[in-house]
Amino acid sequence: MFEKFRKNFPLSPEKWDEYISYFRPIHVPAKTILLREGDISRKAYLIEKGCLRVWFNNKGEDITFQFFFENRTVSSIESFRKSIPSLFSIETIEPCTLWWIDKTSVDKIIEEVSALPAMRSQILEALFGRTLDYMKHFLSFIRDTPQERYEKLLTQDPHIVQRVPQHYIASYLGVSSVHLSRIKAKIARAK
Repeated sequence: MFEKFRKNFPLSPEKWDEYISYFRPIHVPAKTILLREGDISRKAYLIEKGCLRVWFNNKGEDITFQFFFENRTVSSIESFRKSIPSLFSIETIEPCTLWWIDKTSVDKIIEEVSALPAMRSQILEALFGRTLDYMKHFLSFIRDTPQERYEKLLTQDPHIVQRVPQHYIASYLGVSSVHLSRIKAKIARAK
């Protein structure tokens, strides 16, 4: 699992092996909540296989705002780093094989590698990439109609449409499942 990432991290083989040893594999079924909104995140996950969603409760309705697939990391970063309640829940959509690491281990790794410019750059790149994803999604609600959001999803992230149930996609797009069905029918008629 970790060999595909090795070339991105300039570490000695001994340090690489030490850091990998901090991760533990788990296999979890679909619809498993890994972190509940309001709880403090104590683990970060690397996805080997499967799909997860990040969502929050809005007056009794769950709102999905991000999906994560293979070779991505997921955590409530703010909660994990600052030991504050998470603003969202993390849940598996499919059966998943995950590798988890605890906060103490992450803190140790970050402390040791923060002096290495290439490693610091990798960490910042990952954080800014996630922030950019959030900003794009947020701005799409201001700039785009629901149909435009769905069409962008089809062209930019077709794997989401192929793997994620429609009701989660509807929530992600900010529409009801019925409205999403109408959008899909309209697009199909236009072809």
